[in-house]
Amino acid sequence: MKKNIVLFVLFILPIVAYLFFASGVNSFTKLPVITANTADFGNWQSLDGKTVTLDGKVTILGFMGTELLKNRGNLFNLNQKIYQRYHEFKDVQFVMICPTETEEDAKKVVDALGAFTDVAQWRFVFASPEEIKTYYAQLKLAEELDDKLGTPKVYIIDKKRNLRGRKLVKNTKEGYNTFHPAQLSNEMLDDFKVILYEYRAALKKNNNATRKI
Repeated sequence: MKKNIVLFVLFILPIVAYLFFASGVNSFTKLPVITANTADFGNWQSLDGKTVTLDGKVTILGFMGTELLKNRGNLFNLNQKIYQRYHEFKDVQFVMICPTETEEDAKKVVDALGAFTDVAQWRFVFASPEEIKTYYAQLKLAEELDDKLGTPKVYIIDKKRNLRGRKLVKNTKEGYNTFHPAQLSNEMLDDFKVILYEYRAALKKNNNATRKI
């Protein structure tokens, strides 16, 4: 009897555990659209002088507010838990919207991240307070920006500028709190994987169709 129990623990239980977790969040084929066709940035100034657009990119979008340096720990969490895993994907970018006159603070954050990370996919864009409020409003999010024009949450925008998230039984998961590393490691990482899998599956399907033709 003891021998059977040992065999069960060593061989059967791991298989059961794998099947259980494989049937979880990552089994979703698509992440629901929360807000469709969100606005692009237009001619907003960027830290490196390059044009930043949401078109054709999977974007992690954040609003840093005027207290960028005070809240830089949130960006370090995001950098460690998500960015470093996926920054080599050329169609992925991390865009932080900041009020004008915070350019120097943004540069200090980028320099600090650059000490141990390739910061090529980090983007900082700057706009007036009214522009930021207007842009945030069109995302149609449940929560508002704080009085500093910021939020600890970041959002997933797909290549067609759709805001993606989770539609749960009692509410909707619109964003992910960068103050909590565990939320980034679990919920956000799961959802981000779903988005990337969606595009990989579509690319594979298109390639197969091309071969058949």
